[in-house]
Amino acid sequence: MSQVFRALADPTRRRVLQLLRKGPMSAGDLSDQFDVSKPTMSAHFAVLKEADLVHTEKAGKSIIYHLKLSVLEEALLGFVDSFGIGAESPAAGKETAR
Repeated sequence: MSQVFRALADPTRRRVLQLLRKGPMSAGDLSDQFDVSKPTMSAHFAVLKEADLVHTEKAGKSIIYHLKLSVLEEALLGFVDSFGIGAESPAAGKETAR
């Protein structure tokens, strides 16, 4: 879960994930959406892969990135569960004195 949140901490990586929600994209097409160098984008892609938020496939000379939404959902649900959000609160069911 820590790797997922490390990946999500950066606005560029969050934007990459938003773009991938629309469908798979090549590394070049993704990079064209940002005003940073290709090596910088490669570093962002590496963090996303390390967190298992994306997977890649080779298509000729291109690398195609795919979003792994299930990994993101699992991490967010695990985070929410760790705080007991959504669980019945300790005060639930108790009547309040008036």
